[in-house]
Amino acid sequence: MNRRIVAGLLGYLTLACGAAMIPPFILAATTEEFDGAAAFLLSIFLCLATTFELERFGGLQGKDNVGIREGIAITGLGWLLISILGLVPYFAGGWLNFLDSLVESFSGFSGTGATVINDVEILPRSILLWRSMSNWFGGLGIVVIFMAIAPQFGRGAMFILKAETTGPTKERQMPRIRDNAKGLFMIYVALTTLCAAAYFLCGLDVFTAINHAMTTIATGGFGVFNGTVNEYGNAYLEYCMAFFMIVSSGSFAMYLVAFRNGSVGVIFRNTEFRTYLIIITVAAVVIALDLAIEMHAPPEAAIRASVFHVASLSSTTGFVAHDFDKYPPISKVFMMMMMFLGGCAGSTAGGLKVARIILLFKFVALIVRQKLHPNVISQVKLSGRALDEDVVYGAAKFFFAVVVLDILFAAVMMFDGIDFVNAISVSVSTMASVGPGFGIEGATSGYNLLPSFSKLCACGFMFLSRLEIFTVLALLSPSFWHKSRNW
Repeated sequence: MNRRIVAGLLGYLTLACGAAMIPPFILAATTEEFDGAAAFLLSIFLCLATTFELERFGGLQGKDNVGIREGIAITGLGWLLISILGLVPYFAGGWLNFLDSLVESFSGFSGTGATVINDVEILPRSILLWRSMSNWFGGLGIVVIFMAIAPQFGRGAMFILKAETTGPTKERQMPRIRDNAKGLFMIYVALTTLCAAAYFLCGLDVFTAINHAMTTIATGGFGVFNGTVNEYGNAYLEYCMAFFMIVSSGSFAMYLVAFRNGSVGVIFRNTEFRTYLIIITVAAVVIALDLAIEMHAPPEAAIRASVFHVASLSSTTGFVAHDFDKYPPISKVFMMMMMFLGGCAGSTAGGLKVARIILLFKFVALIVRQKLHPNVISQVKLSGRALDEDVVYGAAKFFFAVVVLDILFAAVMMFDGIDFVNAISVSVSTMASVGPGFGIEGATSGYNLLPSFSKLCACGFMFLSRLEIFTVLALLSPSFWHKSRNW
């Protein structure tokens, strides 16, 4: 692995992180938030100092190309470094201790959206903006956004894109990787802008609309108020938020293709997105009926609550309209299923991804068919295209890894004094990047009730979850750092 290339590109990332802190600094300075301005000024200085040290050690030369090991290292170490630098405003301003600052930063950039802050309304606007920005940058991907605006990475840029993008398949819609990243970024910006405008038309002020738009499209879920969305008293806003959360659960690559072809038919011909819509429709109907029957909720209120929470949990955004911890058992079961499911591959949503669920069912059906007809040659297909065995087996391996890590994180928390049910709930919610869950990490609470050791472990599992496990596991492999090994 060429460590000079890795250090050079990490230096660019830390410089970009410092540049991203300028808007909150300007906001703090212009609104006389002196503590916030000082915290962001220190943060920017630390980003610049880190950039200087990295560029002193490394840098890019004309013929440099990023290989698979460099791609994995830049993605994994880049996320880790940015998340650590991202904690400085919280800690330097005195709003959180170091551990809670670390958790808040990891939760923001990973898109988990679970907070350790009991009262976000006491925070200055600059910090609230930074929380939302951390969600937004982490949603599409720190490195993908950087690739859209940074110099050409060379032939190895594909390795970086593969290391950060989500889902069982990593396809590009344009010949050049940078053009592909720019296309995805433009779709991301356009959807965020449309979402902010829609929220403003629904009655939110400009600052709140922009913040909620960033965390909606990023499916992160950080907010600027303590209460639930229902406290706005605006049914139109709830339906609007549900719509954009569902949109954000779709593949951004799919939207890019639809835009380039000038046809929305591309979206509804996509097998994964159609399956996702069917699943969330069934879940919303079941939950609405359950709320109407068991809790005697009025029909419109039951429908609105079910649609909102199914959209929120399946997209792993984590916005809350009501305390669903008080919902009937059947509703809770379906909500937990939505958390585990997640959105579509190539979206900003977390979770297992609908594409992998489809592949796993088709894989099982293929095995059964081969047992019945050993001489028949058949393949697993998705959206009419035959997939390589590596893709199918990759989905199975990822499912296995998620289950193992869910159990492991739950076991760690039980060792730290959390009971079994709460440990499972927090584990599933964290690994799916949802944020809210049931029990100790309920709809109206977060990580603030977790013991310190569990909080620290949560950072690691959020990191694993956002980079879909194997990128991080590769970094932890001793052979990855061995100079004589070829990858």
